[in-house]
Amino acid sequence: MKRNRMRLVGPALALLLALTVPACSSKPAAPPQPPATATPPAAERAEDQPRDGGTLTFASLGDIVTLNPLFAQDTASGDLQQLLLARLYDLSPEGKLAVTENSLAAELPRVEDGGLRYTIKLKETPRWSDGKPVTADDVVFTFQMMANPEVGSPLLPYVDKVKEIKAVDPHTVEITMKEIYAPFELTALNVPVAPRHVLEGVAPRELQNHPYGKDLTRTVTNGPYRWAEWQQNQYHVLTRDPNFWGKKPHIEKVVYKVYADAQTMVQGLLSGDVDMATGIPVSLLGAVKAKEGLTVIEQPGPYYDYLGFNFNGENFPGGKSPFAGVKTRQAIAYAINRKGMVDSILQGHGSIINGPFLSSSWAYTPGSDVDYPYDPEKAKQLLAEDGWKPGPDGILRKDGQRFAFTLQYNAGNTRREQIAAVVQQNLKDVGIEVKIEPVEWSAWVEKNISPGKFQAVLLGWQLTPDPDAEPIFSSRYFPPSGQNIGWYRNERADRLWVEGYRTTDPAKRKQVYADLARELSTDLPYVFLMQRNEILGVSQRVRWKKEHAPVLSLPYGYFLRFVEYWVTD
Repeated sequence: MKRNRMRLVGPALALLLALTVPACSSKPAAPPQPPATATPPAAERAEDQPRDGGTLTFASLGDIVTLNPLFAQDTASGDLQQLLLARLYDLSPEGKLAVTENSLAAELPRVEDGGLRYTIKLKETPRWSDGKPVTADDVVFTFQMMANPEVGSPLLPYVDKVKEIKAVDPHTVEITMKEIYAPFELTALNVPVAPRHVLEGVAPRELQNHPYGKDLTRTVTNGPYRWAEWQQNQYHVLTRDPNFWGKKPHIEKVVYKVYADAQTMVQGLLSGDVDMATGIPVSLLGAVKAKEGLTVIEQPGPYYDYLGFNFNGENFPGGKSPFAGVKTRQAIAYAINRKGMVDSILQGHGSIINGPFLSSSWAYTPGSDVDYPYDPEKAKQLLAEDGWKPGPDGILRKDGQRFAFTLQYNAGNTRREQIAAVVQQNLKDVGIEVKIEPVEWSAWVEKNISPGKFQAVLLGWQLTPDPDAEPIFSSRYFPPSGQNIGWYRNERADRLWVEGYRTTDPAKRKQVYADLARELSTDLPYVFLMQRNEILGVSQRVRWKKEHAPVLSLPYGYFLRFVEYWVTD
């Protein structure tokens, strides 16, 4: 799992009433097949000859936090990184490590000593936008800073198994591992690098405050586009780099337009102000499909949504988390009508998820995770067994603590707004008071999410092809140098994650992950909610050849071969 990519879309609130009725068993099914669209995909349209020039406008819900590769962990920042910063290696449409014209590496890594040594050969042509060469020193610097706890990089878990990294020569990097780490290629080697010549004089503790990645005048890039303009919470303008060393993009300019809510974003798509928008709310999908000149592409996405608990008592009055008891967490899972959410919020464009692995992942074993069908009476029973008793106002109490908490989600995300309202009502029905608090995205990430300062959250993960999730569940990776933002601790799960990455045998890994699925779906660091399809709306003025079509099952798959896209006017 690469980063906390929280996709920010959702349907209207009119469907909420449908979610209060009982639901049948919520065992996960295979993700539904995307419905056929009336409009053929862009890849199959008649005009198939690329042309250079033009502007493409891409929609985003929420602005970036930072483009600095040491710290970026949100979707908007990741989107722009795809266009502004080259990666060591890219992904193939099948989710394998790949060398493309725009990868920094010249060839796939040479792996020796049973996975304990990697040799990476870099191309000699890559340049930063200030003309400086991209060298092995940049790669070494990036890995060393990610691994330095003083830096506070959320990517530390992907490089802390590295024993030594050195530049053999300006275009060769040698990495020696402390232990076998099976996800290494699809995590640590699939990242952008930071410019050593810009950041090497900055004290590690000050890197997060450095303007690189936040001030476009102080940010050098090495990708196909340059960062030309940023009006915060409004838009970014990217222009094609005339000196780019790799495969030059056809499209001259990209406008990355920031919207406050999904409905306004879709209106922008319908009006022609936007050419591409991901995460179309299913409540507005019909309007997009009916609009002449728009294409809808839908595939099972690499995402799941969850209700996250915080186990750090410092975030609660009295210094104790109300989520400490496993029966309490299981009760909350039974109390939430997840099937109702899937049926009415996603309207079939997704499925229930019970554990940390998508049903489409090779790591998923059917039946390995525990199901929690909607059952308020079972929830009340478990809460009573865990010592919670009704107070005079009907809200449960235990050891003098009233069962009330604040549930945060990103403002403008209508899907999460709807989920939050359902959670609030469902938990009220079993004696738990939930205060809903929408928060502006970038401020929320910096103030609450990254440091783990909240009571409960509605969020989602965007997953890489490798299923290792140690960085978000292991007690080794509490904030700020890790993504276990809820301060969850489970010693058995910690051991299993290590077992899972210490072997490169897929069959052995799959067995470990089956054990982990049962452990986590029993102990519940989260209430796992639902896996949803990725829905991409595209103007027919945007074209690509069939072999360059978006692959929405991959992280940022809509940008996978963006340099091959073109616009017709």
